[in-house]
Amino acid sequence: MSKKLVVLLMAILTHYDGFTQHIPDRSGHPDDFIPEGWKILLDERGDLNHDGMDDLVLVIEDTNPENFKPNDGLDVDTLNLNPRMLLVLLKTDTGYTLGGKNTIGFIPSQNTEDSPCLADPLMESGGIEISNGSLKIFFNYWLSCGSYYVNQAGYTFRYQKSRFELIGFDHNEYHRASGDEHGISINFSTGRKSETSGGNLFDEAENNPETVWSEIRVDPFYILENCSAETYFELLEL
Repeated sequence: MSKKLVVLLMAILTHYDGFTQHIPDRSGHPDDFIPEGWKILLDERGDLNHDGMDDLVLVIEDTNPENFKPNDGLDVDTLNLNPRMLLVLLKTDTGYTLGGKNTIGFIPSQNTEDSPCLADPLMESGGIEISNGSLKIFFNYWLSCGSYYVNQAGYTFRYQKSRFELIGFDHNEYHRASGDEHGISINFSTGRKSETSGGNLFDEAENNPETVWSEIRVDPFYILENCSAETYFELLEL
């Protein structure tokens, strides 16, 4: 990743200060976990704790009108700076229990004052899914001004030891003009990392990817609750 892009993304991704909202530990209905004034953006169902029942993952967003700010710069006229949370609700015979959450800005807001040209990382080619019993969260960092690079990050969490541990991280970046491509994949369960460079999306003659493997060690594991915007850069440095 270029130094210029790192500086730009750090400015984009580290502006969030966190917040406090009361989330119950258990309830009979998913709506009871959503604070007043918040709305559901995304929801995904699937079995995450291998008990045969469909659990529920929610991305919710505050709707505070004070967090809509006029933008005098490029791109959109109004910035939506409302914070977002991710909630994992584990199904039980009587309702749901809160199996995991993130309330410290791991899920970015729709816009940022630092870079109004950044498309919504979650809703524009990002998202959440449940696959093979794991929770996957995807972000896509695409800027309409300021950079030709596109960065895509995917996080895989598994419910183990009564918490959601990060077991995988995949990152890909490419240059929209040259097509140059670079990728990183980390498997925290095996302690192995692969880094692929030399790829090209547009020119087959220039597409000569080479992959280098290395060993990594992370102690303690990243868990869903303690992931933040800074986690992105920490993982790229492993």
